Amino acid sequence: MKKKAKTRPWDAAEHLKTEEDMAAYLEAALEEGDPALITAARGDVARAKGITQIARETGLGRESLYKALSSEGNPEFATVLKVLRALGLKLHATSLSAR
Repeated sequence: MKKKAKTRPWDAAEHLKTEEDMAAYLEAALEEGDPALITAARGDVARAKGITQIARETGLGRESLYKALSSEGNPEFATVLKVLRALGLKLHATSLSAR
């Protein structure tokens, strides 16, 4: 009888070690343009940094951050900007024709 392979869920947050990793991951999600993917990536990056630390830096409660960063969350844009700043990231725009 063959032995079953043991697997575990893959968690992107475990692989995001530096701000550069986090920025590249979020940038890739933004380039795809899928809101669900962007939301998931934003949550992964936040968990990689640590929700408690982000809560401290933003002045937002941990529970409200978990809710805002979940797939069902719908955070205000100000919250998104606060979280990005706490992650050491910033939002920027480029022209589509510049690609």
